[in-house]
This record gives sequence, C-alpha cells and structure tokens, in this order.
Amino acid sequence: MNDRADTRQAEAARGLCATCQFGQVIRNDRGSEFLMCLRSKTDPRFPRYPPLPVRACRGYEATSESGGDSG
Repeated sequence: MNDRADTRQAEAARGLCATCQFGQVIRNDRGSEFLMCLRSKTDPRFPRYPPLPVRACRGYEATSESGGDSG
C-alpha cells in the first residue's frame, strides 16, 4: 500500500477520533500506538482511551483541516 492508503486505513480504524481536535496519538517505547481523548482530562464522561473505532461522540469537534461532521 502507499502512504495515502495507509493513512486512510489508520483513520478508519480510529473512527471520529482520527479527525477530532481532542484525539491525540500516544506512542510507547515499543512502537505501539494508543489514541487518548483529551476531553477526558476535564470531563469524566469521556473515557481516556476509548474503544476504537469511535462512530459517534457527543464531544467530537473536527480539526480545522478535517472539516468533518459531528454526526
């Protein structure tokens, strides 16, 4: 696969978190990646590490470059 296809596949696996301004990819020393919800730091209703893919989220806000829909 090419880099663009790999990126689309990774975004699909993360669901909404891939284009949310509150989603942050965390990498450990062994190269594993986890997606942390930064909303969890101020609002206990949001899990720190949500089960992926996230298909619906009341806290979703698209990043400025994604232009996504909060669905």
